[in-house]
Parts: sequence; structure tokens; C-alpha cells
Amino acid sequence: MSVFTAVAPETLARWLGRYAIGRLVDLQGISAGVQNSNFFVTTTLGRYVLTLFEAIPRAELPFYLHLMAHLARHGLPVPAPIADRDNEYLGTLNQRPAALVMRLSGHSEMAPSERHCERVGAMLAGLHLAGLSYGRKQDNPRGAAWRTVTAARVRPFLAADEQALLDAELAFQAAANYAQLPCGVIHADLFRDNVLWDGDYIGGVIDFYFAGQDALLFDVAVTFNDWCATPSGELDPQRAEAFLCAYHAERPFTDAERADWAAMLRAAALRFWLSRAEDFHLPKAGEMVHVKSPAEYRDILRLRIAATHPLPL
Repeated sequence: MSVFTAVAPETLARWLGRYAIGRLVDLQGISAGVQNSNFFVTTTLGRYVLTLFEAIPRAELPFYLHLMAHLARHGLPVPAPIADRDNEYLGTLNQRPAALVMRLSGHSEMAPSERHCERVGAMLAGLHLAGLSYGRKQDNPRGAAWRTVTAARVRPFLAADEQALLDAELAFQAAANYAQLPCGVIHADLFRDNVLWDGDYIGGVIDFYFAGQDALLFDVAVTFNDWCATPSGELDPQRAEAFLCAYHAERPFTDAERADWAAMLRAAALRFWLSRAEDFHLPKAGEMVHVKSPAEYRDILRLRIAATHPLPL
């Protein structure tokens, strides 16, 4: 993620004395993303990712770290957190909550094929099934309440036609009833750049710091809107079919999910239009900050209002 808080090598070297992972060899900031300060850390014993949390309340962080540990124990390719000598995952560095996780191998695939989408669909279903036995509870931090607050913050910056679109979609989502949908732990940000590929196989699923309890279908919609879209935001029918069928084979969709699918695709598009608009119009000060254009998900919302792709029977 972007670097908002700098870390000096000598400071990190001292801090690593709390861990049994060897001595610092190399430290590099990661210049992508918008939420936390992330660094690649190489020691004499391995490769890790260091995260300094810039905005997430400290009390919420154990949910994410223990979730990653839980999923790793279930065999999913997620970055397992590293415990310090006191057996704690969460520490403090430069006045920020901080954690180390294993660095996974692989690279992002930004032009996915049907095969990539098939494997992502199956993996997401496996993540949802494994998450059912996770004992900690924490609501989706970017759910309905966040949506209302963020919409009010960004609305003054929008053009008149965008304000009309936003107002109409907020009203539509406020009237929707998702109470019958299966719920559980969701990743909530499973974009192409958060999946690492090792050849033809998934080598890692990263960035769990938007995870929470919500409708599993929302997570499917978030992932689908990215992985199955063309550069213009339209849906690729072959990739859409591959993704949804692979997910359905592992965790079959319910009748309620089929009924709410089109609305949930819109909710997922709205979430990312709002978050990108907030980052774009109300940016945080930082050393290396990467802000994505909100126009992409504004246009995806318009497209999902116009048309969708059915869930498998």
C-alpha cells in the first residue's frame, strides 16, 4: 500500500529484535494502494511484509490478523501473521499499530483469462466456507452506515448528473432488503492486484484489511465486478460464466442470492465509486500515494443498472 509513515532501516532493525526472524537485510516501501503504509522486509531468515496501520482503530486489528491466521491454518494461500516473542501479532512502530506477515510469492494478473476467473471463483468460495468457523465478529467497515456518511462527504464534489446517479442509487439500496442472504466473513476487496499467481495457480490472496461480516454475495459481487469486466466495465460473458460456475460448484447459490444478485452488483459498484471519490477529492497527505480514478466505478455502476449476468441454477 502507499507509504504515509516513513520507517528508517535502523529503527526497523531495533524493532525486529522483538521477533525471532533474524536481522534486517533490506527494507523497501510499496508504492501502490491508498490505506496503510506497507513495506517489503527481508531478513537473514526470510521475506515479510510490514504494515503500519494509518486509519484502522487498533481495537479492530486483531480481527484481521487472527482471520489471516485462521484461513492460513485451513490451507488457504493467505499471508500468515508473524507473532513476536510475546506471542502477539500486533505491535507498535513509529507511533502506529504495526504487524508483520509472510511475504507470498507470485505476481498479479491484470488481464485475466477464463481459467484465472475460474480459479478465483473457486478460491473465494473456499475462503467463505473456511470463514464460517471463524469465531471473531466484526461488521463490514464499509457497509451501509459508511456508505451514507461517505456519500454526504463526496457529493459536493460531483457533477450534477453524478449527484443524481448517487442520490438514486442510495435510495435504491436503502429500499433493498438483504436479510435473507447467507452471511459470513468476506474479503471485500478481492481485486486483481490482491491475488498473486504462481504459474497457473493462486500463490497468494492479500490485503484483508477491509474484511468483515456481511452478505457473502456482496463479496462475490465485488470480485465479479473486477475480474469479469472488460476495460470499459462491460461484462465478459465467458469470464463471468467461468467465475460464477466455479464458485457455485463449491458453495451453491441460494434462491435469495439469485433474487438479489443484480442489486448486489450495484451495491458493490457503489461502494468502490464512493471510496475512490473520497480518496480522489479528499486525499490523505503521504510520501507515496496512489489514488485510483472514481470514474471507473461510476461507469460500472451505470452499466450494472442497465444489465447484469445471471447466477448459475
